[in-house]
Amino acid sequence: MNDVENAAIDEQEEVSTDSAVLETEQETTSGVEESLEETNEEIDEKDAKISELESKLQEEENKLLRVLADFENAKRRATLDKEALNKYKAQSLLTNLLPVLDNFERALAVETKTDEATSLMTGMDMIYRSLIDALKGEGLVEIEALDKEFDPNFHQAVMTGSDPDKSSGIVLEELQKGYMLKDRVLRPTMVKVNE
Repeated sequence: MNDVENAAIDEQEEVSTDSAVLETEQETTSGVEESLEETNEEIDEKDAKISELESKLQEEENKLLRVLADFENAKRRATLDKEALNKYKAQSLLTNLLPVLDNFERALAVETKTDEATSLMTGMDMIYRSLIDALKGEGLVEIEALDKEFDPNFHQAVMTGSDPDKSSGIVLEELQKGYMLKDRVLRPTMVKVNE
């Protein structure tokens, strides 16, 4: 073989080697591109899954916040109810005792003529004052009405009268005492109001 033939064979081998290398590079490139496409698809799927999970997490956090707010509101309402119950615990008893106070006042208004009746009235007066003190200790307050401006929140007008010395809307007479428990009206005062 001569040198020319050897050179031609070497060239052919180089060309075939270059072709093989080129084919291998093309295969590798197409494999990498396919792999990149698959990886991009996987990334897109994972991003979509992450977005879905984040939105679900946000929904659950919102639900949790609402439940916590409802719990706090219920706790606050229970505390307010408990405070109101403690504040007005004697309301029912005091409301039932108001007619007893009225009867005591009527009995004490009776004039006595004998010593025996006078001593009985003195004893009743002591009992009445003790009862009033005990009820005041529970928060009972008498509503003042006589010579005051008529207030429908505290007074119940059952009669009208005419007194030229007083202005219109002034309470002329107290017909039945009214009472409050702390800041709540138990019974309004029945009054006669100037026209």
